[in-house]
Amino acid sequence: MALRINDQAPNFRAQTTAGEIDFHDWLGDSWAILFSHPKDFTPVCTTELGYVAKLKPEFDKRNCKVIGLSIDPVADHSKWAADIEQTQGHAVNFPMIGDTDLKVAKTYNMFPADLSGTSEGRTAMTNATVRTVYIIGPDKNIKLMMTYPMTTGRNFDEILRVLDSMQLTQKHQVATPVNWQDGDDVIIVPAVSDEQAKEKYPSGWQTLKPYLRIVKQPQ
Repeated sequence: MALRINDQAPNFRAQTTAGEIDFHDWLGDSWAILFSHPKDFTPVCTTELGYVAKLKPEFDKRNCKVIGLSIDPVADHSKWAADIEQTQGHAVNFPMIGDTDLKVAKTYNMFPADLSGTSEGRTAMTNATVRTVYIIGPDKNIKLMMTYPMTTGRNFDEILRVLDSMQLTQKHQVATPVNWQDGDDVIIVPAVSDEQAKEKYPSGWQTLKPYLRIVKQPQ
């Protein structure tokens, strides 16, 4: 069954570079980013892992855990981490899942459920679909899914921006417009009536259309 936004993120047990985890227990009451890689020692993913390590303090500020996944063994992840630190200048500071039986990748629809075999003998090209980012909320539901081609590095500044938007909109009954950045004006959602908006935003707002009301970002 295909996963969709607002589905519960499937639980799993797996070995990681930080030991064995139960995914839902590891999540706790945090947000989380799960992002996958087709194989260890691949060039684009090397740059991504280093940049996520650099950004990890920003994710920490937002109560968001980060975890990577590759179908190679955990022992290979540890060797790869040395290359990442050497070439990117940041040590990997979050767990990496070893998915040698392909179970997690299949559970998260990155491989067909009936795919047989293990990671042994597979290449980056045969694993090209293992390039997805999931953002998961504290309710353990999937909030975002983005799948990238192997040759295009993921934009984790954008992923951080989306996380900011999700956390803001969850708290304040607003939506963020195109190209929104933290601090920009936001949109009052249609579910909030004008009468309710007067209570929430006594300083007022700009009405472009009855369904499009612009207001200063709430704090």
